[in-house]
Amino acid sequence: MKRIILAALAALAMAAPAAAQQKLRFAIVPKAMNNPYFDLSRDGCMKRAKELGIECIYKGPIEHEPAGQVQIIQDLITQRVDGMAISVSDAEAAIHVIKQARDAGINVITFDADSPKSARQAYVGTDNKEMGRQLGRELIKRKPQPGTFITQSGGPAAENLNERLAGLYEVLKGAGWKEVSGSPAYCNDDSALANQQLSDLVTANPNVDAVVPVGGWALFAPEAYKSFVDANKKNYESGKLALVMPDTLKVELELLRDGYANVLVGQRPFEMGEKAMDILMALKKGEKVQDITYVGLDVVTKDNVAEFLK
Repeated sequence: MKRIILAALAALAMAAPAAAQQKLRFAIVPKAMNNPYFDLSRDGCMKRAKELGIECIYKGPIEHEPAGQVQIIQDLITQRVDGMAISVSDAEAAIHVIKQARDAGINVITFDADSPKSARQAYVGTDNKEMGRQLGRELIKRKPQPGTFITQSGGPAAENLNERLAGLYEVLKGAGWKEVSGSPAYCNDDSALANQQLSDLVTANPNVDAVVPVGGWALFAPEAYKSFVDANKKNYESGKLALVMPDTLKVELELLRDGYANVLVGQRPFEMGEKAMDILMALKKGEKVQDITYVGLDVVTKDNVAEFLK
């Protein structure tokens, strides 16, 4: 009897690690972990992973660095994760490493920022061209007469941001608006640099009519952003200068509430994180998935900001 009990205990001890290894591991790879926007995708991923009984690995470069992102994806391939959702920093640079992952039998989708020429199996995120259009429409609502504008992007090779610029230009330039020299500025997702660039561009163009970035980097450093707006307070409060800003993180909603922007056009990164896990799970089961899943946009003004801050 003693031998039987010992044998059973030994079998259980051997089975436990094997059972632990069977837990699916899906990675979510942001462009930069110091960008608070991606914290919401991480939270959505973690929530859904817990509900599905799987593991969500959140890992990316600390700062916006396409080469660093490629290296992290290669590390995840070596670790044999079961799937990846990548917000691609450089659409072309990611093609080879995504193929490596697929060749290794790892399911790969993109979220937030796509690499449409790659072997990725699906994209979940914003309709980025439509987001750019909506930013343009919100400006025209507030300033129907065309004038001059400044815009700002993150990295010049980011597919999602280039699509937003295309949508913004479609609406604004189609309505007679003119972009100032030096725009768009590229901040590489650096909030301090984003604020400095906006300040420099407005200083160089003191009669500019609007600032319409395609990402919310400047607002992620609220004190620096407030200083930028306060330095242009006269034009802003008179309505001469419009501030149409992307995204609806808590810090941005608070800035809008306190009068530091006219409107926010927000994405839904939390939902992206949730849906990424659902899509990777479906692929793991061998199910068909949609090539593209859009999660929608939110338009927030002072009239409805309290609802989003609840």
